[in-house]
Amino acid sequence: MTVESDELVRVTRDGSVATIWLNRPSKRNAMNYAMWALLEESALHLGSDSVVRVVVLRGAGVHFCAGADITELLVSRDRDERSFSAVVAAAELALAELPKPTVAFISGDCIGGGCSIAIDCDLRVATADARFGITPAKLGIVYPSAALERATHLVGPAVTKRMLFTGELMDADDALRVGLVDDVVDVATGEERLATLTGVLAARSLVTQGATKAMVAEIGTHGQVSNDTQAHWSNVAADAPDGREGVAAFVEKRQPRFTWSGSDGD
Repeated sequence: MTVESDELVRVTRDGSVATIWLNRPSKRNAMNYAMWALLEESALHLGSDSVVRVVVLRGAGVHFCAGADITELLVSRDRDERSFSAVVAAAELALAELPKPTVAFISGDCIGGGCSIAIDCDLRVATADARFGITPAKLGIVYPSAALERATHLVGPAVTKRMLFTGELMDADDALRVGLVDDVVDVATGEERLATLTGVLAARSLVTQGATKAMVAEIGTHGQVSNDTQAHWSNVAADAPDGREGVAAFVEKRQPRFTWSGSDGD
């Protein structure tokens, strides 16, 4: 799909579902400095938007993302500018910590930094033509530690080491087999499957989703959920209307209408 815009990163909305488009299709959406900065800005903004309940990340055109634009590593920057690696790390952190369900919808190439930002998302849906790889061994560079940690938490140390040691690409079926993606869909029906998934996610309680996301992340980092985190989400659930609405809907045999958005005043 082509996004009719000159913006390198563009956000579109369909009700409570927002989509972040990587919009450099002529370069297979390879991420330059400006795109990383805009990805960070978009993730932070959508994370605090009370209307948005689900965020999709995808690439304009044929490919999801061919990775970081390697030519940017050679660019000299002013002393008051963040380095390329710092901008990349900030964008990935903002995406990984976005406090709402995030879905990477992947077609074509998902390589290097593209694979990393897909891993930053909560769920990954790939079309059958997608291919994946993490390729720093082909460049002689050290992969960022935070990205390496997230990859290892997702697919385990053995798969992570094989991917980084070899730099080889895998197809969508292999990515599904090793747990890199959650679903593989036909190219022709992918958009419909994505709409169904995001519709389900948007209809569910953001209290449950937010708590789950925070706790799973903490388990991945520390091996368990801290008492402070448990207490925080217990307090949030007690104050939020979602629990009362969910029980009422169950008793009345109707679909619940969850309204908690994480904003003050909910």
